[in-house]
Amino acid sequence: MAELAANTPVLVGIAAVQQKLDDYRQALEPVALMEQALRDAATDAGCADILLQADEIMVPRSIWGYSDPGRLVADALGATSATTLLAEFGILQQTLLTRACQRIAAGEARVVLVTGGEAKYRSLCAEKAGEQAPETAQVDCEPDITLRPQDEMWSPVESAAGLGMPVGYYAILDSALRHKQGLSVDAHRDQMARMYSRLSELAADNPDGWSDQVVPADHIREHSAANRMLAFPYTKLHNSQWNVDQAAGLILCSVEVAEALGIDRSKWVFPRAFTESNFMSVVASRRDLGASEGFRIAGKVAMELAGIDFNDIRLCELYSCFPYAVRVQLQEFGMNPQHNVSVTGGMTFGGGPLNNFVFQATVKMAQLLRQNPSEVGLVTAVSGMLTKQACALWSATPGADGWACADVTDQVSRESGVCELVADYSGSGQVAGYTVLYQGLEPWRAVAVFDLPDGGRTVCYSEAPQMIAHMLGQECCGERYEIAGGQFQ
Repeated sequence: MAELAANTPVLVGIAAVQQKLDDYRQALEPVALMEQALRDAATDAGCADILLQADEIMVPRSIWGYSDPGRLVADALGATSATTLLAEFGILQQTLLTRACQRIAAGEARVVLVTGGEAKYRSLCAEKAGEQAPETAQVDCEPDITLRPQDEMWSPVESAAGLGMPVGYYAILDSALRHKQGLSVDAHRDQMARMYSRLSELAADNPDGWSDQVVPADHIREHSAANRMLAFPYTKLHNSQWNVDQAAGLILCSVEVAEALGIDRSKWVFPRAFTESNFMSVVASRRDLGASEGFRIAGKVAMELAGIDFNDIRLCELYSCFPYAVRVQLQEFGMNPQHNVSVTGGMTFGGGPLNNFVFQATVKMAQLLRQNPSEVGLVTAVSGMLTKQACALWSATPGADGWACADVTDQVSRESGVCELVADYSGSGQVAGYTVLYQGLEPWRAVAVFDLPDGGRTVCYSEAPQMIAHMLGQECCGERYEIAGGQFQ
């Protein structure tokens, strides 16, 4: 390995923690899982003392109620001088890794701990017992640094039509991508089912995966009591599984620190190129619902910075909260549609702890890169309704030009077409994307995004049985309807 600059950032300790205890009283709470993940990461690095030298501890917000989980972790680890950071919902998980490397490269920090975790399965087991899983209480404790998104991730126009949970938004986006690609509704459903069945196979082979069951494509595709439709054409098994108890711990430091602590070089994994876009637009306002300028640009710049084509990368983890996220990345990156998309089994089967999956995936990727030092690994990230996008390239060998990062937000902003959303509109409109939302086992409401004659957009719904049946039965993108009072017919 060539001589490296002392302030080169390097990932030296990694660990993923998972618990499957039906007795919630025996299960660890989220912050304890985070602590365990970091302790295990230090063991992985072969240096328990590195935790005591932490300059900063970063944690993304999740469903738990801690006001400053980083401080709880710092106190538990004995890293009492560490600064704590909390990233609120709407901040890319990749932003924390980028910040850690930037601070190390700038000489502002020598050791940074990044962790996140969730214990939704523990909470679910407690609810089934008629109880509530306890958490450590924090009073009058705020993080030293809080990262917050600058804009909203949804619009009142969308909410008024019945959109709320992410699944509806992603299903609408996927209908537009399907139409753009010239796929029939049935071919689209078949494609998604095959992709997710393959993800279940990968998760079954992943010791850190939540599910160990291989699921046939036809079961994933079809609406049933065991796998109900949530937002056509997405069934439950197309959705991220957040009822998991999982945490990840990552320890980053400078090459100088790694050498001083005697951390074996076989443990080192290098960031090669990071890119991210923080441009925000609500779903219905996006001119091309079947595209992602953010991923197109972030991917192109990452490839240029690292001097590598994504099609040449064997180890990939494309963010997989919903099928649209994977499908649009393959399109925007110019990747072969049959390319490997995961090393974990994805967020449905590998497990998708809210706001933490990228760290779980990075742990797995780093493990594989250590075993395959000639490979480069790609891990991507999404925030919100595919609102923000990021790409990270890693390798067990440093790049010839070191680590590079780029914020492509301004370029994405310039190249993203955004329409004005109209709340009250009467007249005709053309469907740009649509879905049918379900309540329980029954279809409830058709929701569509409409292109208007003046270039604006609106979002409307219909609960008419014949309209719902029509939208479940054939491709409706491009069709025209009459709109009045927020409904269409």
